[in-house]
Parts: sequence; structure tokens; C-alpha cells
Amino acid sequence: MAVRYGLLSTHPPTRCGLATFNAALAAQLTVADGWPAGIVRVTAADEDQHPGPGVVHTWSAGSVAGWLEAAKALNAFDVAIVQHEYGIYPGPDGGDVLPLLRRLTVPSIVVLHTVLAAPTSGQRVLLEAIAATAGAVVTMTDTARSRLLHGYAVDPAKVEVIPHGSAGHAGAAVARRSGSHMLTWGLLGPGKGVEWALRAVALLQNIDPPLRFTVAGQTHPKVIARHGEAYRAGLHRLGAQLGVAHAVDYQPQYHDEEALGTLIRSADVVVLPYDSLEQVTSGVLTEAVAAGIPVVATTFPHAVELLSDGRGLLVPHRNPAALATAIRRVLTDPAMAARLSRPRAPALRWPAVAARYAALAARLIAGSAIDVGRAARPARSRS
Repeated sequence: MAVRYGLLSTHPPTRCGLATFNAALAAQLTVADGWPAGIVRVTAADEDQHPGPGVVHTWSAGSVAGWLEAAKALNAFDVAIVQHEYGIYPGPDGGDVLPLLRRLTVPSIVVLHTVLAAPTSGQRVLLEAIAATAGAVVTMTDTARSRLLHGYAVDPAKVEVIPHGSAGHAGAAVARRSGSHMLTWGLLGPGKGVEWALRAVALLQNIDPPLRFTVAGQTHPKVIARHGEAYRAGLHRLGAQLGVAHAVDYQPQYHDEEALGTLIRSADVVVLPYDSLEQVTSGVLTEAVAAGIPVVATTFPHAVELLSDGRGLLVPHRNPAALATAIRRVLTDPAMAARLSRPRAPALRWPAVAARYAALAARLIAGSAIDVGRAARPARSRS
């Protein structure tokens, strides 16, 4: 029997990591079961509210008690998959997602995109309540699962690890650029650490062939709303001060899957110089590893876990000298580059990832049917 999936999340045309993740998962679940997944799209009050393809309901942050109608929309499906990140839902710490979960009459899967090591008391209480209410909780790394179970009061039996999916950009080689090509991509903003990569580029000006660094992606909408393009402008100024502006190619536009795949396959190394000590999930890291492009990353949690089998090099945070040394090794040692260029097994591809969500959903639906059957069974007489 085909399962009807309802998914709650930000969603295109919103451009953020959650929206991209949700769209990819919904597309694969539709392919798997042949029944279109229904999207309950969460939007900021000032966002475009026009429903796109697959959107059955829009929950605007500006609506009072919008969770009530959102829950009603999700209850029309067989199972609800809820993307969780602090701040995307209305209420303190995005707390309005909790009454929604409690209102659901169908099994629910909550996907945790962030598990904080040092949450506020409000964030901790909220996440514990979400986990208690959900039918199942998904983390995308073992690190996140361990952090969740050791730092929060959560039932371990409810928690399952399903990796972040990848579009699978490994494939035919594309026309190579002249010189060495270093790439980072994703929504831009403070914390991405691009300033450290620029300082590393300044230390690599003697490399042969010359290095070209591409910074691809728009500025994050929330950063634009609060600070405009101040971060990007600061990067341009820093590049000029370091004398590397000629070596940096900023591509501040949105890249669709085809364009992004071409860009990834043209890279000799992907650099992820993130400042965060908390990041337990990175879609960019997953895509780079799945494509078989050597990665140099700071020691944020997802990088430590995913690169521990030798798929990349790890460097300390905010250390351009260490970053430059690692990049130089990748670009000048063909044997090392070859070792780091092994595409990851198909387990990271979206079809395999979606199949694991489908299997989890099937178990929850079956368990829910058993519970309903027990509740409907007449009590035995004690006489």
C-alpha cells in the first residue's frame, strides 16, 4: 500500500538548507511510493506566501495559532515528517511546533538538524518535549545521536540515525579550469569562515599551477534581513588587502542541481573553514564527500565523523596556516589527492536515504495500527 507522506518544513522557493533538504526528501518519497508527498510550508511573515508545487498548506509565522491549521493539514496524510531547527517556527525558540505535534493524530517523525551541546534551559526543555511527543526522532550523524542521548532526557529507543542525503554529483569529468581550483559553496554569512580561507589563499600564491578560489552561493536571507551584504563586502575588502582579489571568484547566485554538479566536479579541493563547534549536519560536506572531491575542513562535529575514514583532512578552527598547509598537500601530492577522491558508497544518495525514512514510517504506521486495535478490543470480563 502506498504511504501518503506529509512534510512540515521551510520549502522552496525559500532558499535555505532545510528547504533544500525537505524538497529532496519529498521528491524521493514521491518516487518511492508513487503518491505525491504533501508539503506544509513554513514561511516568515514577509516571505512569498504563494504555494508552489506540492504545497498543500502554508503556515506563516505571522498567523496567530497557525500550528492548528498546519496540524489539520498534516493529519490528512498517513505519517508526518517534521523538520526541526530552532527559529523556523513561531514562538520562543520555535516552540509552536510542540502544540502542533501534540495535535497530530498520525505517526510523526521529527528530523533534528541541530542538537546543541550547550542549549539554553528553554531549548533543552523544548527539545525533550518534542522527542517525547514524536513517534520517532532522526539525527543525521552518530555524533548528534550521542549528544542528544547524553545531554537530554530522551528515550534512546526512539532515536534513529539516517544520514543527510546527497544528489550524487560524482560523474563525468567537466572541462577543467586553468590552474588549481578550490571551492566552497552554500548560503553565505558570518560563521562560514571564508575569511580564513582567503588568508590561506594568500599563503598559497606561490603554488603551481596558480590557485583559483570559488565562493559560490547567495547570502543567507536571514543575514540579508539583519545585516545586508556587510559580510560579503568585508570579504571583498579583505581579499583586496591580502592581494588575492584576482584569485577569488564570487558567484552570488543560486545554483540549480545541474549547475552545482558541474561546479563541484570542476573542483580539485573543497574547503569548509567553518567557525562552528556545534555543526552536527552539513549538506555541503555530504555532497562533497559523495562526489569524491577531496575535502579540507575545520573540526566541526560532522566533519570529524564523516572524514574519519580518510576522505578528507581536518584542521584547527581559525588557523589559516594549517588550512593552507592542508590545501597545499592535496594540490601538490597526486597520491594523496587520489586517496581522498574515493566517492562514498551509495548509502548517502537520496534514494537510499529516502528508503530508510520509508522503512521507519512503515514501522510507525504498523505500530500505530496495533495500538488502535488494542484500544478497540473489548475488555475481558473478570467474572
